[in-house]
Amino acid sequence: MDELSALRIRSVRLPVWLRVVVVLAVVLLAGAASLFAYRWYIRPVTLSIAVGSLDGDAPRIISALASRLTVNNAPVRLKLVETSGAIAAAEAFSSGKTDLAVVRGDVGDLSQAQAIVVLTEAVALLVAPPGSAITDMAGLKRVTVGVVAGDTNQKIVSVLTKAYDLDRANVTFKSLALDQVRRALDAREIRAVLVVAPLSEKYVSLVRGLFPQTAKSAPVLIPIENAGAIAEKERAYESFDIPKGALRGSPPVPADDVTTLKVSFYIVGKQSLDNDVIAGFTQAITSARRDVLAELPVLAQFKAPDTDAGAYLPVHAGAAEFYNGSQLSFLDKWSNAIFLTPMALGGLATVLAAAWQFLRSGEFKPREPALDLLYALGRRIRLAGNEAELAAIESEIDEVLSAQRASAAEDDSTLDTATLNVAAHRLENLIHDRRAALTAASPDKPKEAGSVAGEPVSKPE
Repeated sequence: MDELSALRIRSVRLPVWLRVVVVLAVVLLAGAASLFAYRWYIRPVTLSIAVGSLDGDAPRIISALASRLTVNNAPVRLKLVETSGAIAAAEAFSSGKTDLAVVRGDVGDLSQAQAIVVLTEAVALLVAPPGSAITDMAGLKRVTVGVVAGDTNQKIVSVLTKAYDLDRANVTFKSLALDQVRRALDAREIRAVLVVAPLSEKYVSLVRGLFPQTAKSAPVLIPIENAGAIAEKERAYESFDIPKGALRGSPPVPADDVTTLKVSFYIVGKQSLDNDVIAGFTQAITSARRDVLAELPVLAQFKAPDTDAGAYLPVHAGAAEFYNGSQLSFLDKWSNAIFLTPMALGGLATVLAAAWQFLRSGEFKPREPALDLLYALGRRIRLAGNEAELAAIESEIDEVLSAQRASAAEDDSTLDTATLNVAAHRLENLIHDRRAALTAASPDKPKEAGSVAGEPVSKPE
């Protein structure tokens, strides 16, 4: 009876209201899970960025861009880590303290850096005071040159020294703060000054302010004629022509284009950063730059880095996807997973169900339990010794068929129901035959009235 009880339990149907509650609970659970997954997928990623400069301009630029990313609800946000300058920013990045950094191409350890954008470009301005006789690099012989931010510009000083053999010419370089240059020029402690800065109005005004000027006098820009050769050897630099009138328009200063060196300021990131994150960041910061360009004209030089395989700083793969237009949409990236996951889960569910059935029964059962119950009753019918046992077996058959009918309404297993009916019909025939056999074999058959021990009794006369 244990198997029959289990069959009854399986055939019990839940009330309609309980089914509605279960369905609603499943729908709400699925909706909540989907909403959580969506919010998790679109959540903004925060990247730390090291940035610093002597005049505080670089942090101000990055702060403006970071604010714009928040306003635009960009997928990537920036957390500023302000440093003392370009050297400290490069050190923070190379030591793994930040995800991104604003670095100058010729400063610090950039072996692990991958370019995302060129934020701006700085030009080497080698300037002599108005009326100076120094007009070229050869004129620097036995001269002291002031270098603004000498620590940051050690590399470019070294490059110029090698290119023009300035050691043999007894040229001395002296590091100065920007506010010390004017006093050093007036005291003739230096005869020229080297400034590396973006060619924007702000920095051009600062350079003009280092020298006394009149309508008839202006500072002298010293050309670096070997800039092309230097750039071939030192790939952090490029040859650049300062356009006519860059320092002053009328009369123009310089009077003609002047060749010099140019170095880029990059936003760099680690190679380990996710490509999709960097692609989204590149797109977002490009849009943010357009929004703040009016208030930050220095960002007019904002551009994509060199994407060639042999570039000085390799471009990050995520940034390259944005520049090449090869970003994958959500469906392009996850379509295989979307279509294959349900198939895999369905197959796994089938395997688990089969394994569970095997562990419960010890063997695979190709037949339904109800059919097994009916087949087992055949032997009991043949061995039944009285009418009471046969009546009990008939009750069991009725219960099995009733339970199977209830479960068939849910499973639509018409073939199994028909098979059970055939088996039940066979059992009824067996019961009928067993009843007949028991009746024929019974020693207690009724006797005729007046007979004793099977012999007729004579009626009294």
